[in-house]
Amino acid sequence: MKETISQEFKKVQDYICQELEALDGLGKFQEDLWQREEGGGGRTRIINHGELLEKGGVNFSEVFGPVSDLMRQQLGLDGKEFYATGVSIVLHPKNPHVPIMHMNIRYFEMDNGTYWFGGGIDMTPHYIDFQLAQDFHKSLAQVCDNYDASFYKKFKIWADDYFFIPHRNETRGVGGIFYDHLKADDNNSKHDLLNFALDLGRLFPKLYAHQAQDKRNLPFSEKQLQWRNIRRGRYVEFNLVYDRGTKFGLKTAGRIESILMSLPENASWFYDFSPEENSEEQNTLNHLRKGVDWIGIKK
Repeated sequence: MKETISQEFKKVQDYICQELEALDGLGKFQEDLWQREEGGGGRTRIINHGELLEKGGVNFSEVFGPVSDLMRQQLGLDGKEFYATGVSIVLHPKNPHVPIMHMNIRYFEMDNGTYWFGGGIDMTPHYIDFQLAQDFHKSLAQVCDNYDASFYKKFKIWADDYFFIPHRNETRGVGGIFYDHLKADDNNSKHDLLNFALDLGRLFPKLYAHQAQDKRNLPFSEKQLQWRNIRRGRYVEFNLVYDRGTKFGLKTAGRIESILMSLPENASWFYDFSPEENSEEQNTLNHLRKGVDWIGIKK
C-alpha cells in the first residue's frame, strides 16, 4: 500500500500547488527534483515574490533505506528498513494581515509491518482575527468529525502542546490539529486514515483562501510590517529549536534546502521588544496560549 499512498500524496502536492498559484495570481512554483543517496528522493516546490505570498514551499518526499543508529535512537524504531513519504507546506505572506499557515501529512512504515500516519494543520496569524480563527478551527473539526468524533478535541490539544515555544511561554499561533503514530483501530481502517490525510491536504488551499480573501489587499504601516517580521522571528525560533522534523533532518544530514524551506525570507529580532499597551499587537500576544476554545470564543 505504501506506493499507493506515495502516489496519492503526489496528487495532493499537485492540487495544492495549482490552487495556490491561482489564489496568488502572480507567483509560480519552481520545482527542484532531488535524489537521496541512501534511497528515494523528492519534489521541492518553492514560490517567491508573488502577489500574495512572499515565500512558500510545498514539498513531497518519498525516502527509504536502512535504519541508522541515530534514527533508532531518536525515533525508537524497531526494524532494519524504513519507508517514509509525505507532503509538507509552509506559506509566508507579504501582508501582515494574512497569516502564516503550515501543513504536514506523512506516512511511515517499517519492514516488520509497523506503520503509522501523522500530520496536521496549524495557523500563525500576525494579528489574530477571532472570526477567522473560529472559522479555521470549525473547518478542521468538520473534517475530523467525518472520521472520529474524538479526533478534533485530541488533536487540538496535541497541537497546543506541540506548537509551543517554552522559552517564550507562548504558542506559535492559534494552533490547529496535530497527530502522530495514528494506526487503524475499530473506528478507522488504514484506508480511512489515508483518506483523512488526503482530506486535510485538499482542505489546505481552501482554508488559506478563506483567510486571505478579505485581508490580502488591506493597507499596512511600517510598524505593522515590523511586527510581521517579529512574529516571523518567533516562527524561526520554534522551527530551529523545537520542531522535531527540522531538528532530525539537520542531525541526519538531510537535504538542507528542503528542510529550511519553512523559514521566511525576512525576519526580525528586537532587544526586549514590548508592544504598546492595549494595541492590536498586545491583544495578539495575550491570546498566544494553550487551551483557548477558538470555536466557542466570544469575539
